[in-house]
Amino acid sequence: MQTRENINFIFEYLNELFPNPKCELKYNSPFEMLIAVILSAQCTDKRVNEITPLLFKKYPTPYELSQARIEDVENIIRPLGFFRNKSKSIINCAKQLVELYDGQVPNDVDKLQKLSGVGRKTANVVTAEVFGANNIGVDTHVFRVSHRLDLSQGKTPYEVEQDLVKQLQGRQMNIDHFLLVLFGRYQCKAVKPNCAECKLQNVCRFYKDKHKNT
Repeated sequence: MQTRENINFIFEYLNELFPNPKCELKYNSPFEMLIAVILSAQCTDKRVNEITPLLFKKYPTPYELSQARIEDVENIIRPLGFFRNKSKSIINCAKQLVELYDGQVPNDVDKLQKLSGVGRKTANVVTAEVFGANNIGVDTHVFRVSHRLDLSQGKTPYEVEQDLVKQLQGRQMNIDHFLLVLFGRYQCKAVKPNCAECKLQNVCRFYKDKHKNT
């Protein structure tokens, strides 16, 4: 695990790379953000952004989406992959929003997780992005980068989240989340990470392990 000094160094560098970190999903309401995050599972944000304008034009609120025919939703989101399961999830999610929360997206991680298609990562991301909660979601990028930078060696996303909460105590974790996501998406990729030009070599466990015999 990293020292406070190294943590500050890591995030100062990430801020240099991404000086205005933000969610790359496009949305106009908490409802749209929630649905977009659900759809982004195992899919790129860019792809989701290509699909959601038509989806939200036809179903602008939970009330409309809750009444949608599943075949119609499937036809819209088909290019995203796993479109059948995702169609069921977002329609059921809309129904639950109407039934449980009067059509409003709750600012509460536990309440959000009662919704179809919403796990802890999605709940953390939505509350952080929409409501400014100091939460951190652990997606595949955050999970990978956290291990490589020795911010956590947790075996599950929840364990990584708990380690990050401890490691990043006193920081804006909702901002740090997007820094880690963007770093993992564009620099510290799963395949062929850009180690040669990275300034974190001295604090990176992945880099040290990779070059320990050279």
